[in-house]
Amino acid sequence: MQSLPIKIETTSDKAMRRVGRSHRDVLLRRTLPTLAIAAAVFALASALFTIDATEYGLITRFGHVVRVVDEPGLHLKLPFDAVRRLDKRALFSRLPQSEYLTIDKKNIVIESLVTWRIADPERFLATFATQAAGEQSLADIIVAAIGSVIGQYPASALISADSAENRYRPIVAAIGRRVTDFAGPAYGIDVFSFDIRRLSLPEQNRAHVFDRMTAERAKIAKENRSAGEFEGRKISSAADHERVRIEAEAAGASAHLRAQGDAEASRVYAAAFGQDPKFYQFLRTLQAYDKILDDKTTLFIPAEAEVLRLLHFDEQPQPTGVPPSAGTPVGEVGPERGSGDRAADADRLLQRRPEGELR
Repeated sequence: MQSLPIKIETTSDKAMRRVGRSHRDVLLRRTLPTLAIAAAVFALASALFTIDATEYGLITRFGHVVRVVDEPGLHLKLPFDAVRRLDKRALFSRLPQSEYLTIDKKNIVIESLVTWRIADPERFLATFATQAAGEQSLADIIVAAIGSVIGQYPASALISADSAENRYRPIVAAIGRRVTDFAGPAYGIDVFSFDIRRLSLPEQNRAHVFDRMTAERAKIAKENRSAGEFEGRKISSAADHERVRIEAEAAGASAHLRAQGDAEASRVYAAAFGQDPKFYQFLRTLQAYDKILDDKTTLFIPAEAEVLRLLHFDEQPQPTGVPPSAGTPVGEVGPERGSGDRAADADRLLQRRPEGELR
């Protein structure tokens, strides 16, 4: 039978063991307060966090949001809670150019700009893991909304020279409402504004659209010219009518004044010539001679014509005794003169004609 070895502990071994145990107790008593203080500092540091004025603070515990902090400053949490931060400022997203199809099968290129912010951070964080993912989802919503609204209108509603056909503002407003109505309840995103930053045409459609715009402008110009010509004709017609009216009134007034003048002249002539009818006959005969006798006129008149009576000087006896007065002008007839004197005056008047010929 094999015997076990027996360890004999000496006094010195016991003393050494007691010294070691005492040393460990002293070291432990000195280390535990330091560790406790360090743990307390670490726990306090883990429980304190700060939130900036431009961000939300979401306290999560095991992946679930337990509290939302939106006030800036220093806040407390449990050491094992996590803090997720989201931007609370207004954000701008510029979507790249995309091509859309209108209801009349025309392609247009649109580059849009949207202004938005996170209105419900808890819903936003529950939907998206990061802010970049939320921005990408918002861009997808905008692209879908643009395609849906643009597909209900013809291309002329966005690109047209005629203000009656152009519906740019209502279309943009409809896209903005559609995006806002979906992004708010679903993602907690508040869309401030939406606008189209650039609207253009694909290269293959530009020539056709420009030709159509040129035709529209030509049509408008033709309509304006036609309206102008019609208005011009109306003005000219009114002016002609007014001119005819004024001329008629003027002609009537002139005829009335002329008739009054002729009546007055006839009255004066009648009063003047009524004093000596023979002298009036003589004067009228001379006026007839003045109108019909010149160097280019040849008359064939019977000798017995009344108009030639004053030219028959041989048949009219000359007055004797009283020679023609030197002081009396030719053609002037005094109240005491006879027909012979008047014939002499007519002779002298006719001799003043430049080489007149009477046949």
